[in-house]
Amino acid sequence: MEVRLVPWSGAALGLLRRINTADMRRHVGGAESEEQMLARHGRYLAMPATGRGEMFVVLLGDEMVGSIGYHKRDWQGEQIYETGWNVLPPWQGRGAASAAGTALISMLREAARHHDAPDSLHAFPSVENTASNALCRRLGFTLLGPCDFEYPPGSGILMRSNDWRITLTEP
Repeated sequence: MEVRLVPWSGAALGLLRRINTADMRRHVGGAESEEQMLARHGRYLAMPATGRGEMFVVLLGDEMVGSIGYHKRDWQGEQIYETGWNVLPPWQGRGAASAAGTALISMLREAARHHDAPDSLHAFPSVENTASNALCRRLGFTLLGPCDFEYPPGSGILMRSNDWRITLTEP
């Protein structure tokens, strides 16, 4: 499956609304209020200017089928990239997430060649999110084990997650 990753834009608000359902967000605390969702959209739009990450729309042809992104964060004393994704139900299980993940990893491997870029990418899916954990395995991540992970950041809410890691630089 050939997908394209395009930078998040104002037009992606409709996609974010389609993602913001109880079912799509069941592993991350449920659907957000309109105010929370609009704040998330604003953060996604502002990410590139921070130099710390970027959100992308996953396009199949001209259709928005999901989202994927990354951002820098401190994790266990190390500067890492963290990633997360969503694929709308009609395209789940069809390879869109794998194609988007592969494209993002390739992009970050190129970025990791620069002096100030982290050399690893982590994903922290809920231990109960079978599909996302399987995707991490398919993409070549190594399971480091379960951990308590604060989500959303700054909320004080801990989620039982798996810590998956992939090295972006050649040894």
